[in-house]
Amino acid sequence: MNHLQLEKDIQHLENVITHISAEDRIPLSYWRNRINSVSGAALMPAQANRVKRLNAALAALEDRQKA
Repeated sequence: MNHLQLEKDIQHLENVITHISAEDRIPLSYWRNRINSVSGAALMPAQANRVKRLNAALAALEDRQKA
């Protein structure tokens, strides 16, 4: 994945994750797969920290869905 596409993907995920809920029509598993695909790329340290925050935010949503 090229650097510009990776940055766009992270930005998109940052925007979306703050606005979704477990009840949205797009399942959380879709967003988990998107975050996992970004996580597998070669990340700069700042990007890796952003992806960690995305993982944590999505994990909190997943936990709420299970409860």
